[in-house]
Amino acid sequence: MSEERDERRAREGRWSELMAAGQDGDAPAYEQLLRELLIPLRAFAMSRLGDPASVDDVVQNVLLSIHRARHSYRPERPFGPWLWTIARNAVTDSLRARSTRLRRELPIDELEGIDEPSVEQQPQLALSPALRAALDGLPPAQRQAVELMHVHQLSVAEAAERAGVSPGALKVRAHRGYKALRVALADEKP
Repeated sequence: MSEERDERRAREGRWSELMAAGQDGDAPAYEQLLRELLIPLRAFAMSRLGDPASVDDVVQNVLLSIHRARHSYRPERPFGPWLWTIARNAVTDSLRARSTRLRRELPIDELEGIDEPSVEQQPQLALSPALRAALDGLPPAQRQAVELMHVHQLSVAEAAERAGVSPGALKVRAHRGYKALRVALADEKP
């Protein structure tokens, strides 16, 4: 047990020396420090997260945080507590983000029982009373074409499929409906 502790202290002492050298501009020493930190950081993150994809993200975040905060490390202080505080914070952030994501997301197997919304359930444009009255005055085929394409905002292909006609026939119905709406709305103006 004490042998393990001595080994850990020696390793952290080496890391402290490498960090101090890196702070003084020794790029190879700083690179060596970051390389030596990879395995212990991965083990630390894996022990807390258990998800290899999350582990890689956390290790990357820790290394970036070390780089950003390297100026704040004081060589006269132990390196271990500084490092592991950064690592614990990164793990906590990852767990918090995972929790938030899981609350918002719905697993794909739960989506299988959900049907596509009907035309009536899809978003619609708000219509003025005058436009609604003019639309209600159209022949049923023209009203359906205009409502599907412009009120329910479906594409021509989707609207034609729902109406059970060809896209060309739907376009003709819609064109005639627009023409009739223009006339009906122009008649209402004082």
